[in-house]
Order: sequence, then structure tokens, then C-alpha cells
Amino acid sequence: MALFTDILISFFLVISGVFGLVGSFGLVKLHGSMQRLHAPTKAAALGVGGVLIASMLYFLLVEGSFSFHELLITLFVFLTAPITASFIAKAFMVGNLRPEDLPETGGAYGWAVYDDPPAQDQHKDGGEK
Repeated sequence: MALFTDILISFFLVISGVFGLVGSFGLVKLHGSMQRLHAPTKAAALGVGGVLIASMLYFLLVEGSFSFHELLITLFVFLTAPITASFIAKAFMVGNLRPEDLPETGGAYGWAVYDDPPAQDQHKDGGEK
């Protein structure tokens, strides 16, 4: 059983190292800010997740106690990495792209970064409701 535990923990550590390496390689090799954004946010989140899963398995299978902290950190990383990437992408779009340079969205609202709020949603003093 100890060999299986060591192999399982090592597997997650190696997988997380591979994701970290791919993310850092993508950050260096990809061209343009929008392409570079995807490599570290996706791969690094999976790399950190692999290390945290390996840590949870170690404490559960070797030490005999469940580590709730690593579970919370894993959930936090997996929830915040895509949101952070979205905010960075929107900031890049506003700073570097014109609305006419972007493709059509096919929806009624277009690119939300460039849309003005409707006039009925604003007070007379300029603030929103």
C-alpha cells in the first residue's frame, strides 16, 4: 500500500510540474499578450492544483488526517484564475483594440466592454441606480 501511495502522490507532482513547465514555456514562446495570457492562467492553475491534490493525498494517506486547507486553496485557485484572465483580457481590449477591429458576436449586446449603459439606468447626477 505504501508503494501505491508514493506512486499516486508522485504522479500528481509530476503532472503538476509538466503543467507548470508548459505554462512557463507558453508564456515565453507565444506571440502577443492575448495568446500569452492563456498559457500561465490555465496551465499554472492546473499545476498548482496538482501540487495541492498531492499534498491532500499525502496528509490523508500517510499522515491519516484530512487537510481541508488544501481543498479550499484548490477551489480558490480554480475559481479565481479564469476570472482574473477575463479581467486582464477585457483591460487589454479596452486599452489596445477598437470596437470595429473585433469580430461580430452574433448576439444582441455585442462586446460588453464597449457598450454604454442604457440611458434609463442612470440617474440625473450621472450615477447608476
